[in-house]
Amino acid sequence: MTAATPASPDLQQTPLHTLHLEQGARMVPFAGYDMPVQYPLGVKAEHLHTRKQAGLFDVSHMGQLLLKGEKAGEWLESLVPVDIIDLPAGRQRYALFTNEQGGIMDDLMVSRFADDCLYLVVNAACKEQDIDHLQSHLSGDIQLERLDNRALLALQGPEAAEVLGRFAPEVRSMIFMDSRRVAIEGIECFVSRSGYTGEDGYELSVPACESEKIGRLLLEQPEVELIGLGARDSLRLESGLCLYGHDITPSTTPVEASLTWAISTVRRTGGARAGGFPGADIVLRQIATKAFQNRRVGLSGSSRAPVREGTILMNAEGETIGRVTSGTFGPTVGRPVAMAYLAKDYAAINTEVFASVRGKALPMTVSKMPFIEQRYYRG
Repeated sequence: MTAATPASPDLQQTPLHTLHLEQGARMVPFAGYDMPVQYPLGVKAEHLHTRKQAGLFDVSHMGQLLLKGEKAGEWLESLVPVDIIDLPAGRQRYALFTNEQGGIMDDLMVSRFADDCLYLVVNAACKEQDIDHLQSHLSGDIQLERLDNRALLALQGPEAAEVLGRFAPEVRSMIFMDSRRVAIEGIECFVSRSGYTGEDGYELSVPACESEKIGRLLLEQPEVELIGLGARDSLRLESGLCLYGHDITPSTTPVEASLTWAISTVRRTGGARAGGFPGADIVLRQIATKAFQNRRVGLSGSSRAPVREGTILMNAEGETIGRVTSGTFGPTVGRPVAMAYLAKDYAAINTEVFASVRGKALPMTVSKMPFIEQRYYRG
Protein backbone atom coordinates (compact mmCIF):
# COMPACT_ATOMS: atom_id res chain seq x y z
CA MET A 1 0.00 0.00 0.00
CA THR A 2 1.10 3.56 -0.64
CA ALA A 3 2.03 5.73 2.30
CA ALA A 4 -0.59 8.25 3.28
CA THR A 5 0.33 11.92 3.01
CA PRO A 6 -0.24 13.78 6.29
CA ALA A 7 -3.27 16.02 6.01
CA SER A 8 -3.11 19.75 6.57
CA PRO A 9 -4.55 20.65 9.99
CA ASP A 10 -6.86 23.09 8.17
CA LEU A 11 -8.62 20.29 6.27
CA GLN A 12 -11.75 18.63 7.54
CA GLN A 13 -12.05 14.86 7.59
CA THR A 14 -15.05 12.70 6.72
CA PRO A 15 -16.15 10.00 9.19
CA LEU A 16 -14.53 7.41 6.89
CA HIS A 17 -11.08 9.03 6.97
CA THR A 18 -9.47 6.20 8.97
CA LEU A 19 -10.85 3.63 6.52
CA HIS A 20 -9.38 5.52 3.57
CA LEU A 21 -5.92 5.56 5.13
CA GLU A 22 -6.18 1.90 6.06
CA GLN A 23 -7.04 1.05 2.44
CA GLY A 24 -3.97 2.89 1.10
CA ALA A 25 -5.76 5.89 -0.36
CA ARG A 26 -3.80 8.79 -1.82
CA MET A 27 -5.38 11.78 -0.11
CA VAL A 28 -5.71 15.29 -1.57
CA PRO A 29 -7.35 18.54 -0.47
CA PHE A 30 -10.80 18.93 -2.02
CA ALA A 31 -13.47 21.48 -1.09
CA GLY A 32 -11.87 21.94 2.33
CA TYR A 33 -11.66 18.20 3.07
CA ASP A 34 -8.90 15.60 3.04
CA MET A 35 -10.32 13.27 0.38
CA PRO A 36 -9.19 10.07 -1.39
CA VAL A 37 -8.28 10.69 -5.03
CA GLN A 38 -7.41 7.04 -5.70
CA TYR A 39 -6.59 3.72 -4.06
CA PRO A 40 -3.88 1.16 -4.96
CA LEU A 41 -6.17 -0.23 -7.67
CA GLY A 42 -5.60 2.97 -9.69
CA VAL A 43 -7.96 5.47 -11.32
CA LYS A 44 -8.52 3.58 -14.60
CA ALA A 45 -9.17 0.24 -12.89
CA GLU A 46 -11.51 1.92 -10.37
CA HIS A 47 -13.43 3.52 -13.24
CA LEU A 48 -13.81 0.24 -15.13
CA HIS A 49 -14.69 -1.68 -11.98
CA THR A 50 -17.58 0.70 -11.31
CA ARG A 51 -18.86 0.24 -14.86
CA LYS A 52 -18.62 -3.56 -14.52
CA GLN A 53 -19.54 -4.30 -10.89
CA ALA A 54 -19.96 -1.85 -7.98
CA GLY A 55 -17.94 1.05 -6.62
CA LEU A 56 -18.24 2.57 -3.16
CA PHE A 57 -17.67 6.34 -2.91
CA ASP A 58 -17.35 8.48 0.21
CA VAL A 59 -19.21 11.70 -0.57
CA SER A 60 -19.67 12.80 3.03
CA HIS A 61 -18.15 16.18 2.18
CA MET A 62 -21.43 17.10 0.48
CA GLY A 63 -23.92 19.21 2.43
CA GLN A 64 -27.06 17.55 3.78
CA LEU A 65 -29.94 19.77 4.85
CA LEU A 66 -33.57 19.54 5.95
CA LEU A 67 -36.24 22.14 5.18
CA LYS A 68 -39.29 21.90 7.42
CA GLY A 69 -42.57 23.77 7.31
CA GLU A 70 -46.09 23.49 5.95
CA LYS A 71 -45.16 25.43 2.80
CA ALA A 72 -41.55 24.27 2.47
CA GLY A 73 -42.08 23.19 -1.15
CA GLU A 74 -43.72 26.43 -2.18
CA TRP A 75 -41.00 28.42 -0.44
CA LEU A 76 -38.12 26.48 -2.05
CA GLU A 77 -39.78 26.91 -5.45
CA SER A 78 -39.14 30.65 -5.13
CA LEU A 79 -35.39 29.91 -5.29
CA VAL A 80 -35.19 27.18 -7.96
CA PRO A 81 -36.68 26.75 -11.48
CA VAL A 82 -37.99 23.23 -10.83
CA ASP A 83 -41.43 22.05 -9.70
CA ILE A 84 -41.19 21.33 -5.96
CA ILE A 85 -44.83 21.82 -5.00
CA ASP A 86 -45.89 18.70 -6.91
CA LEU A 87 -42.89 16.56 -5.87
CA PRO A 88 -44.44 13.43 -4.33
CA ALA A 89 -43.25 11.96 -1.04
CA GLY A 90 -40.57 9.37 -1.73
CA ARG A 91 -39.31 11.06 -4.91
CA GLN A 92 -36.27 13.19 -5.70
CA ARG A 93 -35.54 15.93 -8.27
CA TYR A 94 -32.49 17.70 -9.64
CA ALA A 95 -32.62 21.45 -9.00
CA LEU A 96 -30.58 24.62 -9.51
CA PHE A 97 -30.08 27.68 -7.35
CA THR A 98 -30.00 30.71 -9.65
CA ASN A 99 -28.90 34.29 -9.05
CA GLU A 100 -30.56 37.52 -10.24
CA GLN A 101 -28.63 37.32 -13.52
CA GLY A 102 -29.91 33.79 -14.17
CA GLY A 103 -26.49 32.28 -13.38
CA ILE A 104 -26.21 28.94 -11.61
CA MET A 105 -25.16 29.32 -7.96
CA ASP A 106 -25.21 25.55 -7.36
CA ASP A 107 -26.93 22.38 -8.43
CA LEU A 108 -28.56 20.15 -5.84
CA MET A 109 -30.86 17.19 -5.22
CA VAL A 110 -34.22 17.64 -3.47
CA SER A 111 -36.21 14.77 -1.93
CA ARG A 112 -39.54 14.94 -0.17
CA PHE A 113 -39.68 13.10 3.15
CA ALA A 114 -43.25 14.21 3.90
CA ASP A 115 -45.65 17.01 3.01
CA ASP A 116 -43.80 19.42 5.30
CA CYS A 117 -40.21 18.11 5.06
CA LEU A 118 -37.64 18.31 2.23
CA TYR A 119 -34.15 16.80 2.20
CA LEU A 120 -31.44 18.61 0.20
CA VAL A 121 -27.96 17.52 -0.88
CA VAL A 122 -25.75 20.42 -2.01
CA ASN A 123 -22.19 20.55 -3.33
CA ALA A 124 -19.35 20.60 -0.82
CA ALA A 125 -17.66 23.71 -2.24
CA CYS A 126 -20.95 25.63 -2.14
CA LYS A 127 -22.28 24.29 1.16
CA GLU A 128 -21.76 27.38 3.33
CA GLN A 129 -22.83 29.73 0.52
CA ASP A 130 -26.02 27.71 -0.03
CA ILE A 131 -26.86 27.68 3.66
CA ASP A 132 -26.40 31.46 3.83
CA HIS A 133 -28.55 31.83 0.70
CA LEU A 134 -31.36 29.75 2.19
CA GLN A 135 -31.17 31.43 5.58
CA SER A 136 -31.29 34.90 4.04
CA HIS A 137 -34.61 34.02 2.39
CA LEU A 138 -36.25 32.12 5.28
CA SER A 139 -39.81 33.23 5.92
CA GLY A 140 -42.87 32.17 7.86
CA ASP A 141 -42.51 28.90 9.72
CA ILE A 142 -39.82 27.45 7.40
CA GLN A 143 -36.93 25.93 9.35
CA LEU A 144 -33.50 24.96 8.01
CA GLU A 145 -31.56 22.19 9.71
CA ARG A 146 -27.97 21.17 8.94
CA LEU A 147 -27.32 17.44 9.09
CA ASP A 148 -23.65 17.64 10.04
CA ASN A 149 -24.03 14.44 12.04
CA ARG A 150 -24.60 12.32 8.93
CA ALA A 151 -22.27 10.78 6.36
CA LEU A 152 -23.09 10.15 2.70
CA LEU A 153 -22.02 7.07 0.73
CA ALA A 154 -22.67 6.23 -2.91
CA LEU A 155 -22.82 2.64 -4.16
CA GLN A 156 -22.70 2.73 -7.97
CA GLY A 157 -22.61 0.15 -10.74
CA PRO A 158 -24.61 -2.68 -12.32
CA GLU A 159 -24.21 -4.90 -9.23
CA ALA A 160 -25.24 -2.18 -6.76
CA ALA A 161 -28.85 -3.37 -6.44
CA GLU A 162 -27.75 -6.96 -5.80
CA VAL A 163 -25.26 -5.86 -3.15
CA LEU A 164 -27.48 -3.43 -1.24
CA GLY A 165 -30.48 -5.75 -1.63
CA ARG A 166 -28.75 -8.34 0.56
CA PHE A 167 -29.14 -6.01 3.53
CA ALA A 168 -32.31 -4.11 2.56
CA PRO A 169 -34.35 -6.17 0.04
CA GLU A 170 -36.86 -3.34 -0.47
CA VAL A 171 -34.28 -1.23 -2.34
CA ARG A 172 -34.50 -3.61 -5.32
CA SER A 173 -38.01 -2.37 -6.16
CA MET A 174 -36.99 1.30 -6.10
CA ILE A 175 -36.64 3.04 -9.45
CA PHE A 176 -34.42 5.94 -10.51
CA MET A 177 -34.98 9.01 -8.28
CA ASP A 178 -37.00 7.10 -5.69
CA SER A 179 -36.03 7.78 -2.07
CA ARG A 180 -36.99 6.06 1.16
CA ARG A 181 -35.93 5.25 4.71
CA VAL A 182 -34.52 1.76 5.15
CA ALA A 183 -32.77 -0.14 7.94
CA ILE A 184 -29.36 -1.71 7.25
CA GLU A 185 -28.09 -3.89 10.09
CA GLY A 186 -30.55 -2.07 12.34
CA ILE A 187 -29.20 1.35 11.33
CA GLU A 188 -31.77 3.78 9.90
CA CYS A 189 -30.56 5.13 6.56
CA PHE A 190 -32.08 7.39 3.97
CA VAL A 191 -31.54 5.88 0.52
CA SER A 192 -32.12 7.33 -2.94
CA ARG A 193 -31.71 5.39 -6.18
CA SER A 194 -29.49 7.91 -7.92
CA GLY A 195 -25.85 8.86 -8.35
CA TYR A 196 -23.16 10.69 -10.28
CA THR A 197 -21.74 8.00 -12.57
CA GLY A 198 -24.45 7.28 -15.14
CA GLU A 199 -24.77 3.79 -13.66
CA ASP A 200 -27.56 2.31 -11.61
CA GLY A 201 -26.89 2.82 -7.94
CA TYR A 202 -27.78 4.39 -4.64
CA GLU A 203 -26.79 7.20 -2.33
CA LEU A 204 -27.04 6.42 1.39
CA SER A 205 -27.30 9.03 4.12
CA VAL A 206 -26.24 7.33 7.35
CA PRO A 207 -25.47 8.46 10.91
CA ALA A 208 -21.82 9.54 10.97
CA CYS A 209 -21.12 7.34 13.96
CA GLU A 210 -22.31 4.26 12.02
CA SER A 211 -20.81 5.11 8.63
CA GLU A 212 -17.62 3.07 9.06
CA LYS A 213 -19.69 0.02 9.99
CA ILE A 214 -21.85 0.44 6.87
CA GLY A 215 -18.79 1.13 4.69
CA ARG A 216 -16.94 -1.98 5.90
CA LEU A 217 -20.07 -4.10 5.48
CA LEU A 218 -20.38 -3.07 1.84
CA LEU A 219 -16.65 -3.50 1.22
CA GLU A 220 -16.86 -7.09 2.43
CA GLN A 221 -19.01 -7.89 -0.60
CA PRO A 222 -16.92 -9.39 -3.42
CA GLU A 223 -18.36 -7.04 -6.08
CA VAL A 224 -17.38 -3.83 -4.24
CA GLU A 225 -14.23 -1.71 -4.42
CA LEU A 226 -13.54 1.72 -2.92
CA ILE A 227 -13.43 4.43 -5.59
CA GLY A 228 -11.72 7.82 -5.32
CA LEU A 229 -12.29 11.29 -6.72
CA GLY A 230 -10.22 10.59 -9.84
CA ALA A 231 -12.51 7.87 -11.15
CA ARG A 232 -15.57 9.74 -9.91
CA ASP A 233 -14.61 12.58 -12.23
CA SER A 234 -14.00 10.41 -15.31
CA LEU A 235 -17.21 8.44 -14.67
CA ARG A 236 -19.38 11.56 -14.43
CA LEU A 237 -17.72 13.15 -17.47
CA GLU A 238 -18.35 10.10 -19.68
CA SER A 239 -21.95 10.30 -18.46
CA GLY A 240 -22.31 13.95 -19.46
CA LEU A 241 -22.84 15.19 -15.88
CA CYS A 242 -21.73 18.70 -14.91
CA LEU A 243 -19.17 19.53 -12.23
CA TYR A 244 -20.06 22.70 -10.38
CA GLY A 245 -17.46 25.45 -10.61
CA HIS A 246 -16.21 24.04 -13.91
CA ASP A 247 -19.06 23.20 -16.33
CA ILE A 248 -21.63 25.35 -14.53
CA THR A 249 -20.88 28.60 -12.67
CA PRO A 250 -22.62 31.77 -11.44
CA SER A 251 -21.95 33.32 -14.87
CA THR A 252 -23.63 30.53 -16.89
CA THR A 253 -27.39 30.26 -17.18
CA PRO A 254 -29.28 26.94 -17.40
CA VAL A 255 -29.90 27.66 -21.10
CA GLU A 256 -26.24 28.27 -21.88
CA ALA A 257 -25.36 25.17 -19.83
CA SER A 258 -27.75 22.99 -21.90
CA LEU A 259 -29.79 22.36 -18.74
CA THR A 260 -33.11 23.71 -20.00
CA TRP A 261 -34.57 20.28 -19.18
CA ALA A 262 -33.95 21.14 -15.50
CA ILE A 263 -36.50 23.97 -15.74
CA SER A 264 -39.86 22.31 -15.16
CA THR A 265 -42.50 22.91 -17.83
CA VAL A 266 -44.83 24.49 -15.28
CA ARG A 267 -42.13 27.05 -14.45
CA ARG A 268 -41.84 27.99 -18.13
CA THR A 269 -45.44 27.91 -19.33
CA GLY A 270 -47.53 27.26 -16.22
CA GLY A 271 -49.41 30.52 -15.99
CA ALA A 272 -49.23 31.82 -12.42
CA ARG A 273 -46.34 29.48 -11.59
CA ALA A 274 -44.19 30.42 -14.60
CA GLY A 275 -40.98 32.18 -13.61
CA GLY A 276 -40.88 33.20 -9.98
CA PHE A 277 -37.23 32.25 -9.38
CA PRO A 278 -34.16 34.53 -9.33
CA GLY A 279 -33.14 35.58 -12.84
CA ALA A 280 -36.31 34.11 -14.36
CA ASP A 281 -36.81 37.00 -16.80
CA ILE A 282 -33.35 36.47 -18.28
CA VAL A 283 -33.58 32.67 -18.41
CA LEU A 284 -37.07 32.56 -19.93
CA ARG A 285 -36.09 35.22 -22.48
CA GLN A 286 -33.11 33.08 -23.54
CA ILE A 287 -35.39 30.08 -23.99
CA ALA A 288 -37.87 32.08 -26.06
CA THR A 289 -35.43 34.04 -28.24
CA LYS A 290 -32.29 31.86 -28.19
CA ALA A 291 -30.45 35.13 -27.58
CA PHE A 292 -27.25 33.85 -25.97
CA GLN A 293 -23.67 33.61 -27.21
CA ASN A 294 -22.17 30.36 -25.95
CA ARG A 295 -23.41 26.87 -25.19
CA ARG A 296 -22.12 23.85 -23.27
CA VAL A 297 -21.35 20.95 -25.61
CA GLY A 298 -19.67 17.57 -25.56
CA LEU A 299 -16.46 16.98 -27.50
CA SER A 300 -14.85 13.72 -28.65
CA GLY A 301 -11.23 13.38 -29.77
CA SER A 302 -9.76 11.07 -32.40
CA SER A 303 -6.26 10.80 -30.88
CA ARG A 304 -5.44 9.43 -27.42
CA ALA A 305 -4.25 12.76 -26.05
CA PRO A 306 -6.70 14.10 -23.43
CA VAL A 307 -7.78 17.72 -23.72
CA ARG A 308 -7.81 19.30 -20.27
CA GLU A 309 -9.81 22.05 -18.60
CA GLY A 310 -8.85 25.52 -19.81
CA THR A 311 -7.78 24.42 -23.29
CA ILE A 312 -8.62 26.99 -25.97
CA LEU A 313 -10.80 25.85 -28.87
CA MET A 314 -10.45 27.25 -32.38
CA ASN A 315 -12.19 27.07 -35.74
CA ALA A 316 -10.43 26.05 -38.99
CA GLU A 317 -9.19 29.63 -39.42
CA GLY A 318 -7.48 29.60 -36.01
CA GLU A 319 -9.98 31.97 -34.38
CA THR A 320 -10.81 31.35 -30.71
CA ILE A 321 -14.39 30.07 -30.41
CA GLY A 322 -14.51 28.48 -26.96
CA ARG A 323 -12.84 26.85 -23.99
CA VAL A 324 -12.82 23.38 -22.42
CA THR A 325 -14.33 23.19 -18.91
CA SER A 326 -13.74 19.46 -18.22
CA GLY A 327 -11.65 16.95 -20.10
CA THR A 328 -10.07 13.52 -19.72
CA PHE A 329 -9.46 10.23 -21.50
CA GLY A 330 -12.64 8.14 -21.18
CA PRO A 331 -11.62 4.62 -20.14
CA THR A 332 -14.99 3.13 -21.13
CA VAL A 333 -15.32 4.83 -24.52
CA GLY A 334 -11.61 4.54 -25.30
CA ARG A 335 -11.07 8.12 -26.48
CA PRO A 336 -10.67 11.65 -25.12
CA VAL A 337 -13.92 13.29 -24.01
CA ALA A 338 -14.56 16.82 -22.85
CA MET A 339 -17.17 19.43 -22.08
CA ALA A 340 -16.74 22.95 -23.39
CA TYR A 341 -18.49 26.24 -23.99
CA LEU A 342 -18.52 27.01 -27.70
CA ALA A 343 -19.84 29.96 -29.67
CA LYS A 344 -23.41 29.02 -30.55
CA ASP A 345 -22.69 28.91 -34.30
CA TYR A 346 -20.25 26.03 -33.73
CA ALA A 347 -22.36 24.01 -31.25
CA ALA A 348 -24.16 21.72 -33.72
CA ILE A 349 -23.49 17.99 -33.43
CA ASN A 350 -20.63 16.73 -35.70
CA THR A 351 -19.03 20.18 -36.04
CA GLU A 352 -15.24 19.91 -36.12
CA VAL A 353 -13.24 22.25 -33.91
CA PHE A 354 -9.58 22.30 -32.88
CA ALA A 355 -8.04 22.18 -29.41
CA SER A 356 -4.81 24.09 -28.88
CA VAL A 357 -2.55 21.63 -27.02
CA ARG A 358 1.20 22.36 -26.71
CA GLY A 359 1.29 24.24 -29.99
CA LYS A 360 -0.72 21.65 -31.90
CA ALA A 361 -4.30 21.92 -33.18
CA LEU A 362 -5.95 18.64 -32.19
CA PRO A 363 -9.25 17.94 -34.01
CA MET A 364 -12.31 17.45 -31.80
CA THR A 365 -15.89 16.74 -32.84
CA VAL A 366 -18.98 18.17 -31.16
CA SER A 367 -20.74 15.08 -29.85
CA LYS A 368 -24.02 14.15 -28.26
CA MET A 369 -23.90 13.66 -24.51
CA PRO A 370 -23.77 11.42 -22.59
CA PHE A 371 -20.80 9.76 -24.25
CA ILE A 372 -22.00 6.38 -22.93
CA GLU A 373 -25.48 4.99 -22.43
CA GLN A 374 -26.76 5.89 -18.99
CA ARG A 375 -28.02 2.82 -17.13
CA TYR A 376 -30.34 4.25 -14.50
CA TYR A 377 -32.98 1.72 -13.44
CA ARG A 378 -36.39 3.03 -14.48
CA GLY A 379 -38.39 -0.15 -13.92
